[in-house]
Amino acid sequence: MVEFEIPDVDYTRYSNRQLVAIPLAILGLALVILLGNFLITGTSPVSLGMAFTGGTELRIQTADTQPQIERTFDADVESIAPIRSEENEYIVTFPPSDADPQQQAQAAGYEVISSQERAASFGADTQRQAFLGIGAAFLGMALLVFGLFRTFIPSIAVVASAFSDIVIPVALMSIFDIPLTLGTVAALLMLIGYSVDSDLLLNNHILRRRGDFYESTYRAMRTGVTMTLTSIAAMTAMTIAASLLAIDLLPSVGIILVFGLVADLMNTYLLNVSLLRYYKYEAVAQ
Repeated sequence: MVEFEIPDVDYTRYSNRQLVAIPLAILGLALVILLGNFLITGTSPVSLGMAFTGGTELRIQTADTQPQIERTFDADVESIAPIRSEENEYIVTFPPSDADPQQQAQAAGYEVISSQERAASFGADTQRQAFLGIGAAFLGMALLVFGLFRTFIPSIAVVASAFSDIVIPVALMSIFDIPLTLGTVAALLMLIGYSVDSDLLLNNHILRRRGDFYESTYRAMRTGVTMTLTSIAAMTAMTIAASLLAIDLLPSVGIILVFGLVADLMNTYLLNVSLLRYYKYEAVAQ
């Protein structure tokens, strides 16, 4: 059985400003990336999957290459993805249009294995509901945290960490062109739970248990870091296995969870620790 050795970090060597500098800088960069992408596209800071935009998805079988497939259709081709588990099979997606991609595929001699269509209006409703769901989950988490601690700084530390844990993976989705789908929305919702779990563990050890601040922090790290590293290892294995087996949804979900869990390590044990130390030694003393 593999055991993780959690290093005993000497937090006394660093000021609170030094601890928050890295997570705040990365969060700021992530926000700039999302804002820049939104200004460039004028629609969304990340690319949207067919569930949110509408369109047509065809699964076809052909010996043609991907450039040849793209030239076959009059409609704009959004993406062409080979199915690794099947030879000469592709999933081709199209944005909403008046053209009939299925008819064009059959006319070109392609075997159409399956076809799915989604209206643009229905996709817009789904997009709105997904964003409302994420917003409601985040707001509910924030209210619960403030209800538990009833103190501003420890509560805002948890909320700020959770916010950063969401924003950083979304920015990386924008960089790596991972579309926002119903599956990736579920991954972002899971990240809220992961983030709050590790932050509440740290806050409880420091604020509600006996012991020195640094001793309590290290106790929380031994449990929290081990849990997070185990989750990262599991999500990485799932991503690799799903990619090799050509399971469409799971690789995106797994890589987003890995992005978010790595961000959570940074935010919990740099950003959150610095805010809690300020609260214990400076804010309370005042």
